[in-house]
Amino acid sequence: MDWFTASEYWLSRLVFQRALAVLYLVAFLTAALQFRALIGQRGMLPVPRFVARMPFKHAPSLFQLHYSDRFFAACAWTGCAVSAALVAGLDSYLPLWAGMVLWLVPWVLYLSIVNVGQTWYGFGWESLLLEVGFLAVFLGNDEVAPPILVLFLLRWILFRVEFGAGLIKMRGDECWRKLTCLDHHHETQPMPGPLSWFFHHLPRPLHRVEVAANHVTQLVVPVLLFTPQPVATAAASLMILTQLWLVLSGNFSWLNWITIVLALSAVELPSDPLSVPDAPLWYEVVVLAVAALLVGLSYQPVRNMLSRRQVMNRSFDPLHLVNTYGAFGSVSRIRHEVVVEGTSDDVPREDSDWREYEFKGKPGDPRHWPRQFAPYHLRLDWMMWFAALSPAYAGSWFGTLVERLLENDRDTLKLLRRSPFPPDAPPRYVRARLFRYRYTTWQELRETGACWERTYVREYLPPTRLAGVAQRS
Repeated sequence: MDWFTASEYWLSRLVFQRALAVLYLVAFLTAALQFRALIGQRGMLPVPRFVARMPFKHAPSLFQLHYSDRFFAACAWTGCAVSAALVAGLDSYLPLWAGMVLWLVPWVLYLSIVNVGQTWYGFGWESLLLEVGFLAVFLGNDEVAPPILVLFLLRWILFRVEFGAGLIKMRGDECWRKLTCLDHHHETQPMPGPLSWFFHHLPRPLHRVEVAANHVTQLVVPVLLFTPQPVATAAASLMILTQLWLVLSGNFSWLNWITIVLALSAVELPSDPLSVPDAPLWYEVVVLAVAALLVGLSYQPVRNMLSRRQVMNRSFDPLHLVNTYGAFGSVSRIRHEVVVEGTSDDVPREDSDWREYEFKGKPGDPRHWPRQFAPYHLRLDWMMWFAALSPAYAGSWFGTLVERLLENDRDTLKLLRRSPFPPDAPPRYVRARLFRYRYTTWQELRETGACWERTYVREYLPPTRLAGVAQRS
């Protein structure tokens, strides 16, 4: 049926699918390389402890049925392998039903990971990857033209991502309404990138223009996604440019990249229409049923967007089929960082030989220039940013982190850039202190070579040692 498919979008579908598969690959690689220290059997928030108290219906996951570190690793690396196969286009060589099953595999595996990931997987882009990944199952392959309903639902996700983020800003921090948020944001964002220092030092009038342009892109342009071409393509292209600007300004995991991928599905790329047979009846029935389900589930996100008490980044069902999104409803004016230190001294004094642990992404040594990690996600570094905002964000895992550092735990140390202690000589004490960080000025950068200047604020965690370890006399 002509109304069911849009053959002119076959190239857009192809680009979308391959790009989404790349993000799946990054997500599974992140899980495979970090899970043992975070949610493994000896992790800071172990999966077995979580599933023991969480019913399957509230967090459906393969790991509710069985968990071991070896099984988790097998699932994560299987996800990497399937994602790589999708990047290579294996689904195009399979029958339609088999291609759909192949796309279903990474969705099931990543849903299983997110639903037991707890605090470490509480970010909006986790649900966004799952919501987009679920729709990708029904987008078809070379045997059928792209279904119009699925293309529409992808635009509906993009609309909610952008429009929801725009609304949360206008309803949240007054600096968004005053156009002054970017006076602070580049300095206080969770994980600055290599260009963030320069973005912060752009002229303030330009920051005002950036905020105003952001409001237009998030509150006006999304409506144009549902207009005829070429207006929809122009709207999606503007969103892509905006997201690339954000990619340059900081490390936001794959949030910006998946938004770009979504926008690509709305761009009508120049190509000859795909000549394929009509879609089989069973496929049309499945797509219609899924579309009806997702439209019905959209009630909650729409209600949330219309509410004065709008919330960000929430899933309304355990399968993460339809979610609400948003980012930076409020912007911090001051940057605090938790600096973790250890000492081998028998008695911890202020003048002891305290050595600082260096993290991969979060600010530490003022002379260490930030690096680009996104779309790879440094989960511990992100949560350390939240820990600096309030100890309440770290209450469930920070104590275990300190314990693992006191043990020189190999998996935990892999999450760090550098440990100041050799593998066979762990520290006797670990402490944490809170510092205020600010970007240096141009003159300070030339004189010191440091991009940060930090000032001690207070003790965050007093010197702590392992229980049962006797103090040497």
